[in-house]
Amino acid sequence: MSITKKDKPALLFSLPNILTYGRIVAVPLVVLCFYLEGKLQSSDFARWSALAIFIVASITDFLDGYIARIWQQTSNIGKMLDPIADKLLVSTCLLLLAADTDKTIAGWSLWAAIIILCREILVSGLREYLAELKVSVPVTQLAKWKTTVQMLAIGFLLAGSAGDKIWPYTTEAGLSLLWIAAIITLYTGYDYFRAGLRHIIE
Repeated sequence: MSITKKDKPALLFSLPNILTYGRIVAVPLVVLCFYLEGKLQSSDFARWSALAIFIVASITDFLDGYIARIWQQTSNIGKMLDPIADKLLVSTCLLLLAADTDKTIAGWSLWAAIIILCREILVSGLREYLAELKVSVPVTQLAKWKTTVQMLAIGFLLAGSAGDKIWPYTTEAGLSLLWIAAIITLYTGYDYFRAGLRHIIE
């Protein structure tokens, strides 16, 4: 997507966009934490560091849109990068948790992660196609709840074995929330697809 005249240089580096850029930068930092987990004798530090980065990134997800609206600093580059940053962060964390040394997400729980990832790809492709038709698909309230549950699940799972030492049910809580997010994901994904299909047929 090309930058229009509305995206002046000052707006490109506005606070909302800087927060979005920061969320993208958080992705390789979380990957680095998991890399260090395999190198350090104590994996707890790497786990807590990954969780801290994820929490800060999740907070910026709320703040960038809120600040952009109240300060009237919305931009095309921000609208494009905001959902991309979210999907990069969520997808990377799920893949890392499935491949980490503790196998935090394994067995049947992998299906919950697969459902979430497939939905993200489906909705992204649908939105891109509908954008060419000048049709926007609004985010539903249930989809927002799905995102909240999903973020909580990933947060618990990032703490993982380190969190289990403080609260023994940390990982179990994360996996339960991940399944709840996956179930909501199935419904919202179908809802988006049904709405998009109606526009495609018309």
